[in-house]
Amino acid sequence: MKFSTLCVIGMGYIGLPYASVFASKGVRVTGMDTNTAIIEGLQAGKSHIVEPGLQELVVKVLASGHLTISTEVVSADAFIIAVPTPFDTDKRADLRAVIAASQSIVPHLRRGNLVILESTSPPRTTTDVVTPILEKSGLKAGEDFLLAYSPERVLPGRILQELVENPRVIGGIDRSSAEAGRDLYQIFVQGEIILTDATTAEMVKLMENTFRDINIAIANEFSRLADAFNVDIWEAISIANLHPRVQILRPGVGVGGHCIDVDPWFLVEAAPERAPLIRAARSVNDGQPAFLAENIARVVGGLEGKTIAFLGLAFKPNVDDVRESPAAELVRLLVSAGARVLAYEPLKPAANLQGIEQVEHLEDALSGAHLVVLGVAHEVFKALDPAELRLKTKAEWVYDAVNAWDKHAWEAAGFKFHGLARRN
Repeated sequence: MKFSTLCVIGMGYIGLPYASVFASKGVRVTGMDTNTAIIEGLQAGKSHIVEPGLQELVVKVLASGHLTISTEVVSADAFIIAVPTPFDTDKRADLRAVIAASQSIVPHLRRGNLVILESTSPPRTTTDVVTPILEKSGLKAGEDFLLAYSPERVLPGRILQELVENPRVIGGIDRSSAEAGRDLYQIFVQGEIILTDATTAEMVKLMENTFRDINIAIANEFSRLADAFNVDIWEAISIANLHPRVQILRPGVGVGGHCIDVDPWFLVEAAPERAPLIRAARSVNDGQPAFLAENIARVVGGLEGKTIAFLGLAFKPNVDDVRESPAAELVRLLVSAGARVLAYEPLKPAANLQGIEQVEHLEDALSGAHLVVLGVAHEVFKALDPAELRLKTKAEWVYDAVNAWDKHAWEAAGFKFHGLARRN
């Protein structure tokens, strides 16, 4: 199939890069979102997402006329749904955005169109949720229009590169739909394209992130055991990983973002009686910020009345994404234990996270601090000079939750150094 026009619904961390890459290949793309602030910013040529190369690409494709930004869905040869799928308070998938996006396509759906769901979703969402909505158009899925599921599988900080290079899974509600999806993505994808059915593709995405979540959980649990035994977990992991069939991941503050800490719950929701290990891993990773808060309180002899300079709010290093961030959860727990926490996130200085006092400059966080906590291993934080920091703060303690700082250098600068499962 040939595709000359495309409508991408959702201009977030996935939708905007997709729209921009397709537009760079000559497809006429309409990028749609309901957030007027995002739309106005994009129409002015400013990306709201910090991602290497994205701002320049957005400016280029807007200037070429191949990308148009709109608050309305428009008719096109193909539609991509790339909206968020968070979970609610009961850890169940919130599909309201997927449902609304599907409904918005109905008035514009024509014979021969292709619709692709990109949003990470519980198994059978494409067949049981999206299909009946689209068929309200009077057209039949698989006969009059084509429908497929193709999950994003990219890493923040490398999105534009991995969109092109990573293998792509396309699951159709029938073979023709999968093949049409392949024809669409072949416009820019250089990696292998694997065709399957929609439900298998949905489960593949969930399996990938659940696998990582479980492996992070055992690393976090090892860190708690090491703390109990006064073992340096980082030394122990480096030795264990010398075994040719062992690769233990890095423990840390927890698991965050919009994928790894969300997607496993979709499997638990779909078949709770068959997912006890997945639920247990989620419990370990969700509990890691509380473990660290208790650890930090013990180090400084209690948090009541203490002021903490907290460095980093993103869910992982070198990105501005604060969604489901374990570092932010750790901040809230420190505050609830009686500390005043001044959080500094250089990549998103105005994150406006509930319950968090954020400052715009590092010096603002350091002023008056009793303790400095490193919560995210941004390169800018890893490059800090302990001797220079010593001149900017009277803080007595330093706590490295992510093993990014050299203990001896900080102690040489006059700080009492502690960290996650670092031997006392």
